[in-house]
Amino acid sequence: MMSLLKQEHGDVERVLSGLSRRAAWSGGPPIANVLMAKALAQPDLISLAAGFVEHQSLPVELVEKAIEKLFSSRATALESLQYGTTLGHPRLRRALWDRVSQAEAAVGLRHAGPEQIVITAGSNQLLYLVAEALLDPGDIVLCATPSYFVFLGMIKSFGARTVGVASDRDGMIPEALEDRLAWLERRGELERVKAIYVASYFDNPTGLSLGPERRPALLEVAQRWSRKHRLYIIEDCAYRDLSYYEEEWPSIRSYDVTGQHVVMVGSFSKSFSPGLRVGWGLLPPALLDPVLVLKGHHDFGSPNFNQMVMATILEEGWLEEHVARLRSIYRRKLETTLKAVEGMLRPVVAVKYVPPRGGLYVWLQLPEEWDTGVEGPLFQAAVEDGVVYVPGEYCFPEEGEPTLRCCLRLSFAMPDDINLEKGMERLARAITRCGSAAPR
Repeated sequence: MMSLLKQEHGDVERVLSGLSRRAAWSGGPPIANVLMAKALAQPDLISLAAGFVEHQSLPVELVEKAIEKLFSSRATALESLQYGTTLGHPRLRRALWDRVSQAEAAVGLRHAGPEQIVITAGSNQLLYLVAEALLDPGDIVLCATPSYFVFLGMIKSFGARTVGVASDRDGMIPEALEDRLAWLERRGELERVKAIYVASYFDNPTGLSLGPERRPALLEVAQRWSRKHRLYIIEDCAYRDLSYYEEEWPSIRSYDVTGQHVVMVGSFSKSFSPGLRVGWGLLPPALLDPVLVLKGHHDFGSPNFNQMVMATILEEGWLEEHVARLRSIYRRKLETTLKAVEGMLRPVVAVKYVPPRGGLYVWLQLPEEWDTGVEGPLFQAAVEDGVVYVPGEYCFPEEGEPTLRCCLRLSFAMPDDINLEKGMERLARAITRCGSAAPR
């Protein structure tokens, strides 16, 4: 009854304010409203929450070289400062296609080419545009449990629903996806399912990758359940370059021989520079025009200058040089974090985790009686001790699988080595202060 009253009160406030339902559905991202506010209020707070990149590693010299090369020709300089196209600069799309197709050489990319690549202002814009093209209020996106919380909030902003699918250390379980689709069919909701969201490399928040045998298996399930309409897989490859120990497996898209089912999404924010805001998507033909029309309404095309800088970086081979440096830095930081989990956290709490082999995150699960949420004792104690993390409850879809409130996500990329160790010490101290039975 109280929730209905609260909803009615919210509807009245929205109408009186003249706001749309979309504005009400959107709410506010927790990392902006809570975590960033904490950081601003406490300047000495060490953030193990923000998914920023390592500040000192940002490619200042490489960007300087790229701009110098662009501006060595007046014609190229003028072109870079002019409007571009909604699809994206042809040099960047060609360079991207060369790089992606080389990465998929073992299996190959069929029914694809640079003409199907759309350049966006970061990969989040591409995810947003695809969601905008696919979703009506009440539609469903199936997501791994846990999943990227920014994407979960994005889907909610369309009035659509996120439904969880069980996952393990190898990512989304194909049999669980099958069961979830059958469950929705029994409820008469199968037609509302529009997409399956999977981060296939070192995902956010767990840092884990989708197992190699599961990639074609998930695609097969999606194809088989595409009955009255096509069921898309949105494959988020934002962290693909950040592999620290071994070669990674072919993408889900490489198994899509018709090129009709998989939306492949990538970004240079984590592997090069978030400030350039260059993301991209390799789209199935049926989605290309709708996404471009919507993007035209947003911005007429992503910043042309940034695209030409990134194209130069790729053409000159400078990205690989930078990624090799990042892998060395982040591998060391990952190992520092895992060593601290073993040496500082395990002695005071029975923490569970799977060591990632890439990416920027470590996902920890405490015993079930612990509450890691913003209003819980551990989060409050951590902030008092000068460290902040992402509460795991933000990372669970609204429906389907149960939400675990005893988990947390650590991001090891932004703090320097000294602050990373100091932050882990502070977290261990907060856990110790809360004791072995943190009540809900």
